[in-house]
Amino acid sequence: MPENIKKTTGPYIGAIDEGTSSARFLVFDVLRRKVIALHQIEIKQKYPQEGWVEQDPKEILQAVIECIQETIKKMKDMDLSISDIKAIGITNQRETTVVWDKDTGEPLHNAIVWHDIRTTTTLEALLDNIPNKTRNKNYLKPLCGLPLSPYFSALKIRWLIDNISRVKQAVNAKKCAFGTIDTWLIWNLTKGQLHITDVSNASRTMLMNIDTLKWDPLLCNFFSIPQHILPEIRSSAEVYGYISIPEVLAGIPIAGCVGDQQGALLGQLCLKPGQAKATYGTGCFLLYNTGNIKVDSMHGLITTIAYKIARSPAVYALEGSVAVAGAALSWLRNNMQLLSNITQTQDMAERVKSSGDVYFVPAFSGLYAPYWQQDARGVICGITEDTEQYHIIRAALEAVCFQTRDILEAMVKDSGTELTMLQVDGGMTVNNLLMQLQADLTGITVVRPNMVETTALGAAILAAIGVDLIDIDEVDMSQITKFSPVIGENERDLRYSKWKMAVERSMKWDCSTSLINN
Repeated sequence: MPENIKKTTGPYIGAIDEGTSSARFLVFDVLRRKVIALHQIEIKQKYPQEGWVEQDPKEILQAVIECIQETIKKMKDMDLSISDIKAIGITNQRETTVVWDKDTGEPLHNAIVWHDIRTTTTLEALLDNIPNKTRNKNYLKPLCGLPLSPYFSALKIRWLIDNISRVKQAVNAKKCAFGTIDTWLIWNLTKGQLHITDVSNASRTMLMNIDTLKWDPLLCNFFSIPQHILPEIRSSAEVYGYISIPEVLAGIPIAGCVGDQQGALLGQLCLKPGQAKATYGTGCFLLYNTGNIKVDSMHGLITTIAYKIARSPAVYALEGSVAVAGAALSWLRNNMQLLSNITQTQDMAERVKSSGDVYFVPAFSGLYAPYWQQDARGVICGITEDTEQYHIIRAALEAVCFQTRDILEAMVKDSGTELTMLQVDGGMTVNNLLMQLQADLTGITVVRPNMVETTALGAAILAAIGVDLIDIDEVDMSQITKFSPVIGENERDLRYSKWKMAVERSMKWDCSTSLINN
């Protein structure tokens, strides 16, 4: 906790950060990029079948409310007033899909989490509907910026309507509401007064037109999704309404909303075209700011909305997603028992000087950008009789770095601009070895802010702008740690070529999804 907290002047802004693995509420001194108080609660994930990932929407909501209440208690213990909190921003795991009854507010099904792959069969049926039988996954990309993939919300909605009778009944009765996690939270925090989302979250559904920033009738028709279930699309920074519950925050405006990765882009102050950030968590997500210009990727990236401030033009980004980053370390702990605590990862990986020529491709549910191969599965290559658990742990760290390089190279090809710096955030960035490996294996300087809560900070910045309290140029940009490459280009390229060989061996493994990739 920052020292001499009473000497700071604020403004204080609250941020709800609902991620894949936890919910948090943080209070920031935004201009100084300082966390005043926070509370965090883990969120359970459910796996009803292989490749299926669900969460309980009511558990998510209750965790958020409890985080708010506990954080406020901590503020009171510090003799800080709740009235100093001037606005609330929300940032959330994206694509995760919730449907509920508009009349009762009750969820109609568990939330389907973003990396759930049950919709591979839905995807196959949709590809069959593409004209001329081309099965082109990029058929809708000119309209929405996204390839057809189980990743995005529209396919999850379609699956729910097709497979869950109470969802279909609610849709037919015009009682069904759809939302990503931001929409679900805002609906409940305002007691059903607001059914809204922001452009950054809407751009991840495959239903919003990437140019008009409105729900597109052609896209909705393609997926056979009625527009009456969809929330209203708003900007990322404006006063949407006021909190009703929990009572400790009643009357405070909700004034910022942004998907978690776009929130991190803002929190890193990547405000100019050409700036890029990587967030390391369960997955790894890279965003490259392209300004007010929409860049269509030719190298496996997606075009997304970074943010839109009030009535200003939208800011676009190129994005690449790595499905498995920190999740690979969780797998080594939970499934393989190679370590007992993820905090041990750096120490254990440093017990060997290298990965021993071991390469780990953690394609547990396929490969995302720039490959988009649902049939890929995890492989570990290069094992010899000398391989120890430490080599595999280090190879897992290197896998995060190699996947990041895959995406960075695609970004350079699409943008025509060489990156000289990568700004990083997320829970894994506390691992100094990982940060050094990232610099070594990409050949560019990695910059880590000393305050790593950048995703929530981005939401708080938007909320402060939404209530006209700050100018974003006033936010402190100092306090960083840099990691520069220390290995040569030849070694870097040799190791990367072996990584590509390992990736090749991971593909076309799951025959049940191979038709999708033909």
